[in-house]
Amino acid sequence: MQIKETTNEGLSRAYEVVISAADIASRIDAEVKKIAPQVKMPGFRPGKVPANLVKKMHGEQLHAQTVNDVIRESVDNLMKEKALRPAMQPAVDLAEGYEEGKDATLTVELEILPVVETPDIEGLKLERLTVPVSDEQVEESLKSIADQQKSYKDAAKTKKAGDGDQLIIDFVGSIDGEEFEGGKAEDAPLVIGSGQFIPGFEEQLTGAKTGDEKTITVTFPEDYPAENLKGKDAQFAITVKQVKVEAETKLDDDFATSLGLDSLDKLKELLKGQLEQETNGLTRTQMKRQLLDQLAAGHDFEVPSKMVDAEFEQIWAQLQQEAAKDENPEDALKEIEAEKDDYRGIAERRVRLGLLLSEIGQKNGVEVTQQEMSMLIQQAAQQYNEADRERFMQYVQQEPMAAAQLRAPLYEDKVVDFLFEKADVTEREVTKEELEAAIEADEAAEEAKAKKPAAKKKAPAKKAPAKKPAAKKAAAKKPAAKK
Repeated sequence: MQIKETTNEGLSRAYEVVISAADIASRIDAEVKKIAPQVKMPGFRPGKVPANLVKKMHGEQLHAQTVNDVIRESVDNLMKEKALRPAMQPAVDLAEGYEEGKDATLTVELEILPVVETPDIEGLKLERLTVPVSDEQVEESLKSIADQQKSYKDAAKTKKAGDGDQLIIDFVGSIDGEEFEGGKAEDAPLVIGSGQFIPGFEEQLTGAKTGDEKTITVTFPEDYPAENLKGKDAQFAITVKQVKVEAETKLDDDFATSLGLDSLDKLKELLKGQLEQETNGLTRTQMKRQLLDQLAAGHDFEVPSKMVDAEFEQIWAQLQQEAAKDENPEDALKEIEAEKDDYRGIAERRVRLGLLLSEIGQKNGVEVTQQEMSMLIQQAAQQYNEADRERFMQYVQQEPMAAAQLRAPLYEDKVVDFLFEKADVTEREVTKEELEAAIEADEAAEEAKAKKPAAKKKAPAKKAPAKKPAAKKAAAKKPAAKK
């Protein structure tokens, strides 16, 4: 293998790698000898097929596979020989006009990681803003759960259904006298005012009593999922089998038991823990921002442009999604478009901080264990259907860059935890609103460091590991009368 450096500018490197035809041919011959004992051919005993015939039968396939293997090994050897630390997957191209029997010429282009001076982690000072969870907050959460677990009891037969009351109904839907698929149900629960059914359905049942039979007419919305029902007028023959009213939910041990817990005290303890976990997450976010600001101060080294591009694409994709949900999507898109350069500045700052954290982690022995990595892969695989999970896991295990992307967020969190332990931390109690305001102020500071005008604060996009889109699940069938 011959190596010639063609570019050496900043963090950019490019090489021309020549693999001799003799080397490729010898690899193919070795592969022929390896598979020959397994080849079967009429007129020859197993394992006795001549090498030249094996090569004639499988030569094209063997050549293609061998070239791929040689290219991969050559790139690996290049990285080792030149002691290169690629920032992203190198771009490798085989020169045009290559054919069997000729030398293979490769062009390898990449960006390398910069040499980062290990930041001084002595003297870090952080403030932890804590939010105590009050009994009132626990009671509010308890009431919220009770509202979600509403139960109903039979009302008197003279009771007229009103908002919040539940009806148990049978219905049959038809259009122009013909029943349609999905328009029929028995013992269907309907809560007046819930908006569970299409517009006009529930309203026409207000005032109904147990035993009533009536026919109502409704119009399916133009955006209704079923094509054959969009915008159509339909008649529903309805029998009200029972009117029910909301039963009082007693917040006692029996209620907790119905949720699978031993007692009401245990339920309150669980809710308090969940509230604490929520506020602890906000506390960690605010502390991490303080930490990153201190680390970023005084470090302004060159970062790989392709890493910045990848980070920016993640930020930009999320901003576009948020803009699309805005009341005026066109104006929102124009606003972020005008600030595009500023968001690229944020991306560059985040890449630089990521490299700083990586350097600190390596110098201080922070590691992601094999067990932790296996758990990460298994968790990521859950987004795929069962048939694709095994292929995804094999892909991550075979592709170092894919594994690195999956590993990066956990590694960063472990480095941050290590620095929290090293830092001088003071605590201060605040309200949840004060904590959220502190996080917003830190977000504005991040934008300011990227030279973003402070006219309007906007939450920056969060980082996320690259992953393939999850397979969509089939929607469960519902009666056509429902949304």
